[in-house]
Amino acid sequence: MGGTATAESVIRTVGLTKHFKDVRAVESLDLTVRRGEIYGFLGRNGAGKTTTIRMMLALIRPTDGYAEILGQRMAPNAVRAFERIGSMVETPGFYGNLTVRENIEMQRDLLGLRRSGWVDEVVEMCDLGEYLSRKASTLSAGNKQRLGLARALIHKPEILILDEPTNGLDPVGIVQIRTILKQLSTDRGITIFLSSHILSEVQQIATRVGIIHEGRLLEEIALDDLRLRNRTYLEFAVSDAKRAAWVLEDRLGISDYAVHEEGVVRVYSGLDRVGELNRALVEAGVEVTASRVSEDNLEDHFVKLTGGSDEDPAPERRVGRRGWRR
Repeated sequence: MGGTATAESVIRTVGLTKHFKDVRAVESLDLTVRRGEIYGFLGRNGAGKTTTIRMMLALIRPTDGYAEILGQRMAPNAVRAFERIGSMVETPGFYGNLTVRENIEMQRDLLGLRRSGWVDEVVEMCDLGEYLSRKASTLSAGNKQRLGLARALIHKPEILILDEPTNGLDPVGIVQIRTILKQLSTDRGITIFLSSHILSEVQQIATRVGIIHEGRLLEEIALDDLRLRNRTYLEFAVSDAKRAAWVLEDRLGISDYAVHEEGVVRVYSGLDRVGELNRALVEAGVEVTASRVSEDNLEDHFVKLTGGSDEDPAPERRVGRRGWRR
């Protein structure tokens, strides 16, 4: 699971725990983030992601355990670590009555930084040039996120910790944030830790993920390893999922399959029997509107571990010979 310091780890938590009266928000969390990677911290809303990040940044005190960043135990007085960390937790903070330029300059002055070309680079990287004279309160959600990101980058951090950075954004805004983060990782070597419940987005950017569920870390896995483990399947879109399940089991003797709520059947064995499968379904009066060969992705893996996702709380039901079961 992690928790063991290595030469390349820059973030780790050891037994990190937070209880709020009777609520166990985070329980004995051990995770490790390595230098240079984009680490996706995944979980449903309420899984404990934000609480974990707030403890990592010493914004709240753990009930037990600790977080360590860049070799320093995190506490409000961990100045040496904070000088090397940029963060954006929940909604980005800024002064709405000030312009974008004034917000950026105020952040620079608060940090005691000299004027430098890096500020201009950050503005360009976050695509804020045309908004510098606009009041922050008038920005769109996507531009507010980019302003929050710019303020987090102003001191050239080695590590960027972001809580749901694409939350509430439209598709264009999500792509923009994703592009910026990839650039920061690839071109600047910044280690990025980001929480999210949007699994499809994390899959496009993360190099490794940790999955948290009900306050506990279920797994840490590299995306490359997950791709190697994923199973190939034949997917059918059908008019009658229950009847399709009967055809697979009773007529073809196939039991390794899954039926989704929306009438999509995934068959994991007998992939060389595509023609036979199609023919048997049609002969049984099941209309097949589409078919393709694909493989499990991060969302499928998340569902198997947790039993669902925020985007689709119960996306599939397995079918056995005795009927439907959760």
